[in-house]
Amino acid sequence: MNHFHLRRGALHCEDVPLERLAREVGTPTYVYSTATLVRHLTVLQQAFAQTPALLCYSVKASSNLAILKLLADRGAGFDIVSAGELGRVVEAGGEPRRVVFSGVGKRDDELELALRLGILQFNVESAEELTRLDAVARRLKMRAPFALRVNPGVDAKTHRYIATALRTSKFGVPFEEAVGLYKKSRQLKGLLARGLDCHIGSQLTDTRPVREAIGKVADLYRGLQRLGLPLTHLDVGGGLGVTYTTERPPGLEEYARAVREPLRGLDATLVLEPGRVLVGNAGVLLTRVLYRKKTPARRFLIVDAGMNDLLRPALYEAHHEVRPVRPRKGARSKWDVVGPVCESSDVLGHQRAFPPLSPGDCLAVMTAGAYGMSMASTYNSRPRPAEVLVDGSRYRVVRARETLEDLWRGETP
Repeated sequence: MNHFHLRRGALHCEDVPLERLAREVGTPTYVYSTATLVRHLTVLQQAFAQTPALLCYSVKASSNLAILKLLADRGAGFDIVSAGELGRVVEAGGEPRRVVFSGVGKRDDELELALRLGILQFNVESAEELTRLDAVARRLKMRAPFALRVNPGVDAKTHRYIATALRTSKFGVPFEEAVGLYKKSRQLKGLLARGLDCHIGSQLTDTRPVREAIGKVADLYRGLQRLGLPLTHLDVGGGLGVTYTTERPPGLEEYARAVREPLRGLDATLVLEPGRVLVGNAGVLLTRVLYRKKTPARRFLIVDAGMNDLLRPALYEAHHEVRPVRPRKGARSKWDVVGPVCESSDVLGHQRAFPPLSPGDCLAVMTAGAYGMSMASTYNSRPRPAEVLVDGSRYRVVRARETLEDLWRGETP
């Protein structure tokens, strides 16, 4: 469910017309719905209300401070993958003790910062990272709480670029090596084994791989407890999908059952890392038509948003619905929606059917709240978009549009 809807012939975010935002803020602009964000978090919290659980929002999905503060104020923890994301969480009022630090390439300075701030745990992804974490912690005369991210070798049935638990993935340690690494950690005085972690992929639409993976890590967790390891947290990752086109991801209650059932009787606090499912359809990207171009083979709508603003279509061949903000009546015709970036892959939508459109008309690229602005770049020296947060009939700009001067700030000619 989301709060983007047609009213009096125009697309609105909650009670604010999107064409008003395009006029007053400009385009391209990301627009987020407070009501959608709050509803998604509340429903997920309710789905796990009977389970000791910590929901750690995956900051990489959308990292604007206003979104992080909104979630932190409502009890969310955070899953981070860099010192920058940790800094964002702290700036937004998040509690470090409710933060898990994931990612395969943590630097020493990042480990040190997270240790000093007192995060919940490091999700360790290799044997060398384990020994590096021990060394940094001992240098600070501290003990680093950690969980090994294990790779259960489960096919998440998602796009190959966002599957993370196959044997060929860069993520996690091989399942069969986990026990040996936990035993080794007992000899490393800078470490404290706190938990076990896995994450099988993103945009999951089938609960069967989830059940299979969690069943395997739950059995491993029990075995580690029998060895005397003082584990208290089982991190099952995130990755639950949303509907972009015809996908039918499980509802949050169904997902919660799939997670809970393999964990019956397990003495652990559950850690979840939702990202896309909270913010995906809570945001859209507004863009304007610049030109219409017809060739013998194709018709193109050239818009002012490009792959530097929304990378997913170019990176994953991802599909986003594109809707006119104020649709006209008339016969529909098919167009490729393309941006101004000098790359052939700068296509936001192939062969989309629209009613009549003219230069200056505003379009909304739907379900763009996750991995949209957080993956934006300044390629082609294009300033990044503005971001707007809507709350009922009000809105505020929560990230100003970059200026040309911002593009070379810090450079020296």
